[in-house]
Amino acid sequence: MRQFLKFFFASVLGTLFGLFLIFFFVGIIIAGISAGGGKEKVKPNSVLQIKLDYDLSERTSKNPFEEMDFSFDTHSRLGLNEVIKNIKAAKADDNIKGIYLEAAILPSGLATVEAVRNALIDFKTSGKFIVAYGEIISQKGYYLASVADEIYVNPAGYVDFRGFNSEIMFLKGMLDKLEIEAQVMYCGKYKSATEPFRLDKMSDANREQISFLINDVYSNFIKKISQARNLSETLVDSIADHMLVRDVEDAVKYNMVNGVAYYDEVIAKLKSKTGTGDKDKLNRISIEKYNKEEEDEKEGKKDRIAVLYAEGNIVDGKGEDGEIASEDFSKAIREIREDDKVKALVLRVNSPGGSALASDVILREIELAKQKMPVIVSMGDVAASGGYYISCKADTILAEPNTITGSIGVFGLLPNMQGFFNNKLGITFDGVKTGNYSDLGNTARPLTAEEKSIIQTGIDSIYMDFKEHVAGGRGKTVEYIDSIAQGRVWTGTQALANGLVDAIGNLNDAIDIAAKKAGITDFAIKEYPKQKDTFEKIFEGFGSGAESYFMKKKLGPHYATWQKLEEFKNLNGIQAKMPFELEIY
Repeated sequence: MRQFLKFFFASVLGTLFGLFLIFFFVGIIIAGISAGGGKEKVKPNSVLQIKLDYDLSERTSKNPFEEMDFSFDTHSRLGLNEVIKNIKAAKADDNIKGIYLEAAILPSGLATVEAVRNALIDFKTSGKFIVAYGEIISQKGYYLASVADEIYVNPAGYVDFRGFNSEIMFLKGMLDKLEIEAQVMYCGKYKSATEPFRLDKMSDANREQISFLINDVYSNFIKKISQARNLSETLVDSIADHMLVRDVEDAVKYNMVNGVAYYDEVIAKLKSKTGTGDKDKLNRISIEKYNKEEEDEKEGKKDRIAVLYAEGNIVDGKGEDGEIASEDFSKAIREIREDDKVKALVLRVNSPGGSALASDVILREIELAKQKMPVIVSMGDVAASGGYYISCKADTILAEPNTITGSIGVFGLLPNMQGFFNNKLGITFDGVKTGNYSDLGNTARPLTAEEKSIIQTGIDSIYMDFKEHVAGGRGKTVEYIDSIAQGRVWTGTQALANGLVDAIGNLNDAIDIAAKKAGITDFAIKEYPKQKDTFEKIFEGFGSGAESYFMKKKLGPHYATWQKLEEFKNLNGIQAKMPFELEIY
């Protein structure tokens, strides 16, 4: 009995100590968030400091683990929505005299960079300055910095300017060595999402579409830079094509930058522009700490416009942060359309697609919302395949010039792992079934010809439904949609030309159109889906936050590859997903 009590009390004490540690660390996290997330008072003659060296999500997350590096050091990361809002607020703030832009390596997509760039161009109409400085300035970093009045680069740094490259990783050789067969069924000549599993290089059709797309994005890139720097497009293209900027002196020679300077010298220039004494400290406030604009009085205003953020892969049922889950989004749309104060819905889409079933479930809710209010779509970096599926019936669709959209097509992929199990691992399977198709989907054997036919028939049916939805939403014939579908991706500019979108514009443009269509002028913006509070995020998000943190630390630049493999591992059912992820280097 004495021994039992000894172990019992030891167990109780261990449990209590474990709970104490959990709440202790949670307290540290909350304290760090509270200390790091406060807003600072803006002093006169200040500069707004912007450094966007992290991947901008569509809106600022309330998940504390996205701001923590597990050394319990927190740092704010804004979403695109608040970056744009804060730049707009700084434009009208008399205490802000200009912007100090730290040109760096930008991981965000080009359409996101374009949105920030346009906000900076609008900021300059106030007559205030923008000065950019960088040690290593990437191509996307330079694209953003090109709108600055002055650009400086560190004497030992460089400007990376050599044109675009897009690369796809092919896994067929690895799968062959492992004796795993990717059994693929798809619709659409250009639907190349499965190519990495069945080919060792790009098909001619895929090479054609990527070349057409990337050259259009590149053309916009060259044009905008030439306009901003007052250089001819031919010269800017030649600088990249021949890699004429190989050191900082070349960057000055070709007027890509205004000069070479150290950090302290740039700070001295900013002091001069703000009338700050040489011995005085420059007043700076980061864009993360700056929040001049007052919050909307949501409860006090009669009318509202709902902005629903659809960001990430489209999945069935309930999902996680960073996913567009059919159950969660259907519930959010129902809540929007049942709210009498909401007069219009703006759907902000940044998604490569995903589950065809989930896409159809969400589209049905969009159609029902459209019966009650105007529905406007604003596209971000990508709104392709399932991302376009949920957009296609909106009253108006807007895209950025560099948005990747279209990809109207579907596919199914089922691995045959019989060779891997039998020959590599020595594992065999046997069993009984009541019907010919009872074990359809079994990965331990190859599909029969009849089973492939059944799956392909289902894919063909979904593809036809997809084209009919688009044709109905866009006011086109199915035959015309078929001619621009086939799984092909387009830029926003190209989609405007072929009728898949209505105009080039950003989220604010979409909100303006929604207000006009709804006939309202005084309204509040209400964002959906509703974000959970800090405590919910802490108890839900610790595991996933820790996993992401340690995987990033372990894999470094290869983390993105691991993410892609995880995505394909979790593919279920027939997919309406973008044929590739366009990475610009």
